[in-house]
Amino acid sequence: MNQSNQEDFQKRIKIRFHDQKLLTTALTHSSYANERKLPRGKDNERLEFLGDAVLELIMSDYLFKTYRDEPEGKLTKMRASLVCEPTLAFCAKDIALGDYLLLSKGEDLTGGRERNSILSDAFEAVIGAVYLDQGFEEARKFVETYLLQDVDEKVLFYDAKTSLQELVQSISKESLSYILTKEEGPDHQKTFTVEAKLGGKVIGTGAGRSKKSAEQMAAYEAMKHKDRILR
Repeated sequence: MNQSNQEDFQKRIKIRFHDQKLLTTALTHSSYANERKLPRGKDNERLEFLGDAVLELIMSDYLFKTYRDEPEGKLTKMRASLVCEPTLAFCAKDIALGDYLLLSKGEDLTGGRERNSILSDAFEAVIGAVYLDQGFEEARKFVETYLLQDVDEKVLFYDAKTSLQELVQSISKESLSYILTKEEGPDHQKTFTVEAKLGGKVIGTGAGRSKKSAEQMAAYEAMKHKDRILR
């Protein structure tokens, strides 16, 4: 990564790293390290491992203190929804993390900068890098700023299909279905569009890189406007 790109990313997240090499490592995907034959440990996998642990502690502490009356099972479910791949990738896209990643040419050409698995791993790696460079409190601030906004919305997104199914079963005898309406793009970068239907009525539409993610988005859209279903 050139210096100006790294500077731009630090301005975007409002953190200035003392050790710039830590940030470079956090943004280096294993495909790039392999392509460039970099020494072992120069990709972001170890930082991802650390960031995952730091994130879990931050999330557990936050949920424990914020939702004081919720049982352990509910807290565990909420934590899972906030640290899952789609949620972390969503947060990574909010800070345009994909634009700053070091990827191999092949990974770059096949949509790696938008791939949820790569983005979520890199997001955790950045958390790990912030923790090592700035300490736990700065890592907490980073998570609070870029992950803990709209917690209820993120929980709803994670569990949208289940929530929608439960809602439908409680108010209607009609069946809920997901219909693929569009499939476009090359094989390595397809976009799927799905409609959530109750009876014959469209109650939500979503798009994603897989049928499953498109269904999730359609369910999320339906739950955001559930007053339409309740009429």
